[in-house]
Amino acid sequence: QLVESGGGLVQPGGSLRLSCAASGFTMELFAIGWFRQAPGKEREAVSCISSFGGRTIYADSVKGRFTISRDNAKNMVYLQMNSLKPEDTAVYYCGAVPNLRFQNCQAPNFGSWGQGTQVTFSS
Repeated sequence: QLVESGGGLVQPGGSLRLSCAASGFTMELFAIGWFRQAPGKEREAVSCISSFGGRTIYADSVKGRFTISRDNAKNMVYLQMNSLKPEDTAVYYCGAVPNLRFQNCQAPNFGSWGQGTQVTFSS
């Protein structure tokens, strides 16, 4: 199971670091992805990382602003989000796929979803 944390209330231009913790399985065997879902919209990919970090994928909308990383010794994956925009408002989820099956960063290919963490902009 995956557990997300680190969301909160931010202002435009602000930063947050989201964390994804794994329990019950060895994270280094899995590629991990961050996805987000805004109200009334489908879950969309934000960024994905292969099991040892050699391959990363970013959505065009977050390139240059977000950075995905992982620490397998701690069973953790992080998403550093900088220069946040109001359109980044969403519930952020992390998901896992066995690294041998990691081909793209698309939500239907991932599982073991956590409960999500909310990122909200203050006016």
